[in-house]
Amino acid sequence: MRVLIVGAGAIGGYFGGRMLQAGRDITFLVRPRRASELAAAGLVIKSPNGDVTLKDPPVVQADTIKDKFEVVLLSCKAYDLDDAVKSFAPAVGERTAIIPLLNGMRHLDVLDKKFGASHVLGGLCLTAVTLNEKREVVQLGPVQSLGFGERDGKMSDRVRAIADVVRSCNFDGAASETVLQDMWEKWVFLASIAASTSLMRAPIGMMKAIRPARPRWNARQRCSPRKARRSRHRCSATSRRANRSKPIM
Repeated sequence: MRVLIVGAGAIGGYFGGRMLQAGRDITFLVRPRRASELAAAGLVIKSPNGDVTLKDPPVVQADTIKDKFEVVLLSCKAYDLDDAVKSFAPAVGERTAIIPLLNGMRHLDVLDKKFGASHVLGGLCLTAVTLNEKREVVQLGPVQSLGFGERDGKMSDRVRAIADVVRSCNFDGAASETVLQDMWEKWVFLASIAASTSLMRAPIGMMKAIRPARPRWNARQRCSPRKARRSRHRCSATSRRANRSKPIM
């Protein structure tokens, strides 16, 4: 089964790299800059689950796609969805299954409208990965799961075939009969974290908003008005002593 990984960044690079490491038929759809990086240094994965460097991984660019793929694993960001759809559209044939790994649910409508709902599976992943300054894929923790399935809950032949592809690829890959529920629960979880973070920041912002203005300094006395009042008698006494010590002209 031929699998096209859209993007070789953090998510696509990690799961695609693990499948390539396991000997699966994987091709990465990348932009020219990323293609050059992969040709020079390979696909490098740094992970608590084992490091690997995959030399000269198979890549293709949008303007050179000629073949159809059985599976398209979509790992782009939500803001890049429209461009990603245009880039991999030539790879979608009559029997292609698209597995999106974006957070949320709205991307399903975009994909349905472009390719038809029959081509679009549900999908999600759980992991923490990033690209470092060397453009290496760095996994920040051991969690690594990939879920997918038919959106109507049926265990179809194509889902079973995809499950065979991701099996034994050094990550937890499994078909799900409740993939839409899984996607929704992940989205709610992420939204709750974002809301909690905002609430934790709110008191600090409120304190800054109600914080009284700093007192203006008395430039002549080099102290605040309050300190100036408290030390007025002292300042006056000092001035009187200074005046007494002056010679009479």
